[in-house]
Amino acid sequence: MTDLPDLSGAGMPDLNELLGQAMKMQQQLQDAQREAAEQTVEGVSGGGMVRITATGSGEISNVRIDPKVVDPNDVEMLEDLVLAAIHDATMKASELSQEAMGKLSLGAFGGLLGS
Repeated sequence: MTDLPDLSGAGMPDLNELLGQAMKMQQQLQDAQREAAEQTVEGVSGGGMVRITATGSGEISNVRIDPKVVDPNDVEMLEDLVLAAIHDATMKASELSQEAMGKLSLGAFGGLLGS
């Protein structure tokens, strides 16, 4: 017969404490997501000729195109500029979200995860 370790003693976190930490982390996560969603970022391309405004959650809220960049003979360039500005705004929104998530406290879970 093998000896099993005693898991009831010291070194094991209290389950009620873990549940409390999980609930606290869930609230922190929701707060961080809400905070990021309330902020805005701006993606730009063409030296600022095309500007896309988005929320921290990635929702596009505004598009501004300088009339100087509108050339009926080169629609593809305008499409590329809009796409590049959208990518820039999306990247900035993602960075904002990651920054907000980075502020979360792992509490007791940090020890379990090796943090």
